[in-house]
Amino acid sequence: MDSVRQNKVNSLLQQELAEVFLHENRNLLPGGLITVSAVRVSPDLGLAKVYLSLFPVKDKKAAIEHIRDNGHRLRGMLGQRIGKQMRVVPELLFYIDDSLDRAEEIDKLLKK
Repeated sequence: MDSVRQNKVNSLLQQELAEVFLHENRNLLPGGLITVSAVRVSPDLGLAKVYLSLFPVKDKKAAIEHIRDNGHRLRGMLGQRIGKQMRVVPELLFYIDDSLDRAEEIDKLLKK
């Protein structure tokens, strides 16, 4: 169960990371779209799991690896944006959010 503080930090990080990805989209995923679908911070606010939805990408594993390789730069950009609101910028761990793919598969199975 997340605390009120964690929920506030989750939504702050989600908004600010969405802005960062908006500006860095050309470098990270040319011709694609990156959406921050969810952020979950640890209770000590030192670690943030960031769930990304990537569209239209054929090789999502390679794309997420490229984003992970640039994670330190993204964390620095995030720090510039939230530096006045948080003391410590959490370490970012990026994951693929494949919930839309799963929902699409379920819809196909139900239509049969």
